[in-house]
Amino acid sequence: MNSERYQFINLARLPGRLTVEEAAWCLGFYAHDIPVLVTNRLLKPLGNPGPTGRRYFAACQIEQFRLDTKWLEKASALMNKHWQDKNASRKTERYSKKRPRQIAPSTK
Repeated sequence: MNSERYQFINLARLPGRLTVEEAAWCLGFYAHDIPVLVTNRLLKPLGNPGPTGRRYFAACQIEQFRLDTKWLEKASALMNKHWQDKNASRKTERYSKKRPRQIAPSTK
């Protein structure tokens, strides 16, 4: 565990809004999993950030989700499915990119 994460998790009180990385630390996910949870409407960022805007999450809501077993089960199942689908599409891409075997022109 990196020291920044360790220090954050051991805070006596969380700040009111959390960054993507901090929300991931609290929930036990990776930072790259948070956009998937947002896209699938399991998490909602504060305000209405633009597509490239920085996203923040309410600490009180993250804390509720952290304690909710059903929500964690749903989010974990979603992440498993997301990565299975992504890995499966990579396999099919890899096989479809193989060049077809070229047949040498016949000489008569």
